[in-house]
Amino acid sequence: MGIVERIKEIEAEMARTQKNKATEYHLGQLKAKIAKLRTQLLEPPKGSSGAGEGFEVTKYGHGRVALIGFPSVGKSTLLTMLTGTHSEAASYEFTTLTCIPGIIHYNDTKIQLLDLPGIIEGASEGKGRGRQVIAVSKSSDIVLMVLDASKSEGHRQILTRELEAVGLRLNKRPPQIYFKKKKTGGISFNSTLHLTHIDEKLCYQILHEYKIHNAEVLFREDATVDDLIDVIEGNRKYMKCIYVYNKIDVVGIDDVDRLSRQPNSIVISCNLKLNLDRLLAKMWEAMGLVRVYTKPQGQQPDFAEPVVLSSDRGGCTVEDFCNHIHRSLVKDVKYVLVWGTSARHYPQHCGLSHPLQDEDVVQIVKKKEREDGGGRGRFKSHSNAPVRISDREKKAPLKT
Repeated sequence: MGIVERIKEIEAEMARTQKNKATEYHLGQLKAKIAKLRTQLLEPPKGSSGAGEGFEVTKYGHGRVALIGFPSVGKSTLLTMLTGTHSEAASYEFTTLTCIPGIIHYNDTKIQLLDLPGIIEGASEGKGRGRQVIAVSKSSDIVLMVLDASKSEGHRQILTRELEAVGLRLNKRPPQIYFKKKKTGGISFNSTLHLTHIDEKLCYQILHEYKIHNAEVLFREDATVDDLIDVIEGNRKYMKCIYVYNKIDVVGIDDVDRLSRQPNSIVISCNLKLNLDRLLAKMWEAMGLVRVYTKPQGQQPDFAEPVVLSSDRGGCTVEDFCNHIHRSLVKDVKYVLVWGTSARHYPQHCGLSHPLQDEDVVQIVKKKEREDGGGRGRFKSHSNAPVRISDREKKAPLKT
């Protein structure tokens, strides 16, 4: 029996099992088994070099956005309109068969937009080119899920389910669970609050399913069984997702108003070029890019080429800004002058831990190198005086 058949068999067993207090331990073990099998499904087959047919493209720019959706929802048309890169669009499905990159020039930054082939239900099990599409999506900063406004709402649920099956968590934060394997000592279970979804016995059963008998587990929030499994697996990626509803020109105004009020959603029309500027603003807000301009000492700030930072790519502190310029710059920094919204007054003397905000101006003041190479004052190590006492010049005797 293959891995896919075993997953379907366990899912069927979970579907016919009643959910109550007596069966929650059994359902928790079944969820752990499914998570292990899906991890094995994504691993390359044994004996292979691991290099398969993919369409990964080189990273470029300050951010990366992936377009995901069913076939014929307008992904290629959206890429052409935002980037100017030609991507073939036609009235039949699966027009795009590989990854087509494009560059969006927005707010003095370059954002890479990837047009991926349409995925179908069962993509997480390898149907179509679902695995390659999802692998490229994992390397992106955010995901744009393009949906057809005239179709049913079930398409969004199907795509979310397929992405979660391979470890992508959309618009979620990592669970506050501390987990660490140990060599000895058994399993230590603690929590800082009352747990309603999981208890010590269920935690032990899930850990034993993974053959973990020595570990330390600390719950800092009222987490579920799925959250604990995600922490044990350790290969989950938490990404921001914007739900883009295209073709709003073929539905009524009531449907457009309802779709636009949903969280993390935006409505557009590629045919009539409606609301594309708002889509770019929403994408910029979700990526959280921070532009920092440099100011050489005694000169005007350079507003031509900003240094673009991101909390997902390194961080947004002064130390991250220095490392972005050169790794050895941090050792030579004496202090930093900051102008902008993150400063209390202009300019503000800041240290390396100061968080920067968008459109700040930074001037780095380096330590001065001493030419004499020694100390100052009474502890000065370099002197022109003779080393030995016998070499000293004798003063003339005083006249009496």
